[in-house]
Amino acid sequence: MCLAVPGRLEKVTAELDETFRIGNVSFEGIIKEVNLALVPEAKVGDYLLVHVGAAIGIIDEAEAKRTMEVLKQMGEEI
Repeated sequence: MCLAVPGRLEKVTAELDETFRIGNVSFEGIIKEVNLALVPEAKVGDYLLVHVGAAIGIIDEAEAKRTMEVLKQMGEEI
């Protein structure tokens, strides 16, 4: 089973062009470097679904918070 975890894009840290970018994503305060190539439209402040170090989609804040709450209830740690 695969799991995508929601996080908030805090900063774009590298930008080869409009598509190939790297950013810092916060997972409730834990900052990880994430590949943004699959979500070229993502901007700082957006909530992203991240799987294995790559953002695979943009979601709204309410959905991100619901997902994190479910993960907490399951006892998962990021």
